[in-house]
Amino acid sequence: MFRLLAGRRGAAGLLGTAIVAINLLSSPSGTGACFSSQAPPPAADGKAPKSVYDFTANDIDGNPVDLAKYRGHVLIIVNVASNCGYTDGHYKEFNQLYKEYAESKGLRILAFPCDQFGGQEPGTNADIKRFAEGRGVQFDMFAKVYVNGDEAHPLWQFLKQRQGGTLVDAIKWNFTKFLVDKNGQPVGRYGPTTSPLEMRAELEKCFNQ
Repeated sequence: MFRLLAGRRGAAGLLGTAIVAINLLSSPSGTGACFSSQAPPPAADGKAPKSVYDFTANDIDGNPVDLAKYRGHVLIIVNVASNCGYTDGHYKEFNQLYKEYAESKGLRILAFPCDQFGGQEPGTNADIKRFAEGRGVQFDMFAKVYVNGDEAHPLWQFLKQRQGGTLVDAIKWNFTKFLVDKNGQPVGRYGPTTSPLEMRAELEKCFNQ
């Protein structure tokens, strides 16, 4: 199991995580999300999901995508927002990782826009797509979803169940990143204070499995 936060961030990263958790807990909508322990709904065959391959999600154009298409790939799954202070740095570094590893190692990055944190993703899917294209995004953009609460997308319920967070399992802010191995299993969770490039060592471990 990989570390939640990169070591270089140390106490500062943990403090940042604690602050956003406190902010989440202090909001009426956040409190319920933090303490709900709902399990992901059954897969199409009625069985409990065993990997990310058991889920379907709509892409940014509204087309359903069977996540089994990513079988055998190392994945980064992340909730994104266009107006967050972390946006420019994360999009730049995700593009860098994608350019470096997509062809050579099979890395795939799945970005899920979410407007649950500070109202920082208020636009439509079309707006979000234009924003991402303006930043040269080459990785896979999905339709806007909820990641916390009763309406959370089943994939995100599964990710939180398999990789709990610091203090609470709920997603605490934009750009929470899950690392998924070639078998579709979530093996790491990283907060917004961990930059994508700091995930390189863990990515390499997954590539070499």
